[in-house]
Amino acid sequence: MDPRTNPYAPGAGTIPPELAGRDEIIERVAIALDRCRNGLSSRGLLLVGLRGVGKTVLLTHISQEAEARGFVVVSIETPENRSLPSLIIPALRSALIKLDKMAAVGDLGKRALRVLGGFVGAMKIKYSDIEFVLDLGTEPGVADSGNLEQDLAALFSEVGAIAKEKKTALVLFIDEIQYIEEEQFAALIMSLHKCAQNQLPVMLIGAGLPQLVGQAGRAKSYAERLFEYPEIGPLSGQAAKKALEAPAMKLGVQYDQDALTKILSQTKCYPYFLQEWGKNSWKCATQSPITLNDVQCATELAITELDASFFRVRYDRLTPGEKNYLRAMAELTGEHCRSGDIAHILQRAVQTVAPTRANLIAKGMIYSPSHGDNSFTVPLFGDYMKRVIPKL
Repeated sequence: MDPRTNPYAPGAGTIPPELAGRDEIIERVAIALDRCRNGLSSRGLLLVGLRGVGKTVLLTHISQEAEARGFVVVSIETPENRSLPSLIIPALRSALIKLDKMAAVGDLGKRALRVLGGFVGAMKIKYSDIEFVLDLGTEPGVADSGNLEQDLAALFSEVGAIAKEKKTALVLFIDEIQYIEEEQFAALIMSLHKCAQNQLPVMLIGAGLPQLVGQAGRAKSYAERLFEYPEIGPLSGQAAKKALEAPAMKLGVQYDQDALTKILSQTKCYPYFLQEWGKNSWKCATQSPITLNDVQCATELAITELDASFFRVRYDRLTPGEKNYLRAMAELTGEHCRSGDIAHILQRAVQTVAPTRANLIAKGMIYSPSHGDNSFTVPLFGDYMKRVIPKL
C-alpha cells in the first residue's frame, strides 16, 4: 500500500496516531494538576516503566494538554552526566517569561529573576556544566548560598508565589529522571516538599525506569508520600488492537483477525513495537485487509530494523563483560533472573560479577525488582542478545 499514507509512527517519543489504553492515567494527572492549581492537596506523579511502553509519549501528550489549559509548563529531558541545575536554570527562566506573558507580574517577577540570577552564580561555582550567561542581577541572601537543597527550595518558592498570584501552577515535566544524581534528586524532592507545605502550586510529573521508585525512596524517605508511582506497562489486548486498527480504518484499511493476533503475540502489546509492526505490515500489504502473510513478512522487516537501531544503540554502549552478563540473562526463562543463576551460567562467583551488574543498572539496561533479582529494562532484549551472540 501507499507508503505516503502509512499512518504508523514508531520513534523516540513520537505520539502515535491513536493513543490507546492511557485514558485513565491522563485523567489522573489532569485531576492532580487541577487540585494543585486550586490550592488543594495533591501529589506529583512519577510514571515508571520499561523502554518502549510510551512514557515519553504520555509526558508529551499530558504537557501539551496542560499548557492548553493554562498551566505554566516546563519540559526537561535528563541526559546522563548532566547536573540538575544546568537543566533547571534555563527551564525556570522560560517559566518566568511565560508567567510574564500571561499577565504583568511586576515586582514579584523582577525579584524572581534576580533570585534566579543569584542561583546561577552560586551553582556555577559548584557545577561545571552550567553554560547560562545572561546577567539577571541578584537578590542578596536568597538562593545564593551554594547549598542546592536550600537554594532550589527558595527559587521554587519565588516562582510558586507568582504562579499562585496568577491563579495557575508551575508544572515540571522531567523525562528520564532516573539519571539525576541522588544528591540532586534529594534537593529536587525537598524543594517540591517545601512548596507543598506552603501551599504553593508547583508540581512534578516525571517518568523513568522501574528503579526510579527505589531511587526516590533512598533520596528522601518521605518521597513515597509526596508522589504517586503509576506503572506504565504494555497495553491490554483490546487497547493494542485499537492502536493498530483505528489509524488504518481512517484510511479504509482493515486487518484479518489472525493477523492482529500474530502482531499482539510478536510485540507483547508494547506500544513502540506495535507501531513498528503496524508500519511494516502496511509496507508489506498490497491491499486491504492486511493478512497473516503480510504480518509474517512485516515481522522479518521489523526485527531487522529493531536489531539495527532500537536494540543496537543500546548494545553498542556495553563492554564485553556487560554483553556476556546480559547474554547469560537471556539464557534464563521467566520474567526475573536471580543474580546467583546468572553467575552460575558465567561460571563466576556472584561477588565477582556484582560490579558488572551495578554498571548495567546505572546504564539503565537492567533493574532489580527485588533483592537479588534482575530484569531487562528493554522488552524483547533477551531475544536480541541470542540473535547477536548465538553462543555464550
